[in-house]
Amino acid sequence: MPVFTRLRQSSQPGVPGAESETEHGEKEGAVTEAVESPTRGSRLTRLRTWRTRHPRAARALRWTTTTLAAALVLGALLLPNTLPAVGPKSFTRIPAEAVVGAVVMLWLPRRPRLAAATLYGLGLTALTAVNLLDMGFNEYLGRGFNAALDWDLLPDAQAYVGDTLGGGVATAAAVGAIVLVLLLAAAMVAATIRLSDLLVRHRPRAARGALIAGVVWVTCSALGLTLFGGPIASERGAGALRVHAQRTVESLRDEAAFAKHAQADTFGNTPPEQLLPDLRGKDVIFTFIESYGRSAVEDPIMAPGVDRTLDTSTKALTKAGFAARSGWLTSATFGGSSWLGHSTTMSGLWIDNQRRYRTVTAGDHLTLTKAFQKTGAWDTVGVMPGVQKGWPEEKWYGLDKLYDSRDLGYRGPKFSWSTMPDQYALEAFQRQVHGEKRDKPLMSFVILTSSHQPWAPLPKMVDWDELGDGSRFDAVQKAGKKASDVLTDTTQSRQEYGKSIQYSVTSLTQWLERYGTDDTVLVFLGDHQPMARVSGIRASRDVPVSIVAKDPKVLDKVADWNWTEGLKPDRDAPVWKMSSFRDRFLKAYGSTPHRSEG
Repeated sequence: MPVFTRLRQSSQPGVPGAESETEHGEKEGAVTEAVESPTRGSRLTRLRTWRTRHPRAARALRWTTTTLAAALVLGALLLPNTLPAVGPKSFTRIPAEAVVGAVVMLWLPRRPRLAAATLYGLGLTALTAVNLLDMGFNEYLGRGFNAALDWDLLPDAQAYVGDTLGGGVATAAAVGAIVLVLLLAAAMVAATIRLSDLLVRHRPRAARGALIAGVVWVTCSALGLTLFGGPIASERGAGALRVHAQRTVESLRDEAAFAKHAQADTFGNTPPEQLLPDLRGKDVIFTFIESYGRSAVEDPIMAPGVDRTLDTSTKALTKAGFAARSGWLTSATFGGSSWLGHSTTMSGLWIDNQRRYRTVTAGDHLTLTKAFQKTGAWDTVGVMPGVQKGWPEEKWYGLDKLYDSRDLGYRGPKFSWSTMPDQYALEAFQRQVHGEKRDKPLMSFVILTSSHQPWAPLPKMVDWDELGDGSRFDAVQKAGKKASDVLTDTTQSRQEYGKSIQYSVTSLTQWLERYGTDDTVLVFLGDHQPMARVSGIRASRDVPVSIVAKDPKVLDKVADWNWTEGLKPDRDAPVWKMSSFRDRFLKAYGSTPHRSEG
């Protein structure tokens, strides 16, 4: 009793024995905690002593801390999930979650209130994390984060940062992200607890405020009132979590449905002799150019240089006796995850996420490349300078032999993520594979990587006879731009991306001029558009695709496709889903469908 008596007598100056409701609640809570924990009571005593000696500083600190706590909670509830939407206008809303949270805190007893405030803070941490992930995924991949599918991409992102900016930067970024999340969780929980305590200390006024806010929210929602182009009554936080939950559930359902769908195949039971009879005797090369998207040939910044390269290359190929037809394919991926584009094109299935990829590559669905192997009429090889370790998918693709970054004899420097310049990779392909004498024609699956982001430093064309082991690229690499400078500058990213596509197309078409024969058939295409920051948030998923050959009969087979002559497809050239290419190609070159049901 003496402790409580002394506390009640230390009231406002000039009013002995009296104290406000706020002060009474605060002091009662402090005493309770002091009784429960002597150590904490000692700390509180020192804190109260400091407040008594420095009342103005204490008041300023209290208001500043409370304001920051409120800003942190409201900011988390109203934070958009795309970078362009972040701005002052986005935070001029009344979040329903704040009103409901205030009512719950006012209603709960002390201990349940503390638990609820902690859970609320952790929930806001999760909400902020998924919004930030959405921002990153929208910025690079043109879509939001999928909690059911995309965790597997985070290690790939770290590996990309390591290859691009160095292992130390990648490690620091990973550790920094973890520390940031932990600090955010601690700050958010502290903020929600502080605000809940404040509400209880001012219970009558807080209850009136919550009631008024609730009435205003309902009124604004019912009338559809807006401010700065958005609704005043917001449920942004709950809506974001609801979208992510629904996205997760749909993804899990999709996995089962896709597994069943992948078991059926239009050409699954086609006998070997009825596959690709009209290409027998031809050396067929399927080549993917990294990030070669529609924006490269239509965007006002990138297109002028790329279009000149395509025109020049078309003329050079025509002079060498080749002809080309080009159209558009809509990729299953955007901004990254190139393997989804590769597998979609070759399998005839729409593989737009990692789970679908794992499902189909674990089965025996017929790929276009495996169709060549199945005939027994071709040797089949893969050339993948971007692969730096074991790649079990080579069996699913039907490749007799795989040449990865370790097999091509390169002794020069890496160019950011790309292990070697495309020109060198193609020359090594010619020296070790394509130029070798063999009993059968060759089907090759080639993945070029020099146009992979961040597009700095970039290789440059050198004399083909002077490529050697690639060491001459040391000077080129050292003279190039830094990846960190290009990554942080949108304009430079777009300019350097355009240059990288020019380099890759030039490397490929010059190789064809130099080494192509009357029996060479080249099919080359992009795997996806570049990241959204380069191609644009609303950019299509279309990529160019071309077929090049000397034998006119090869192109006659696809005459009814109505593709554009040359390497640059017209704007109104046909656009097909990437997953339709396999069946169209097989049918065009004489394959007979024999469906399997799995």
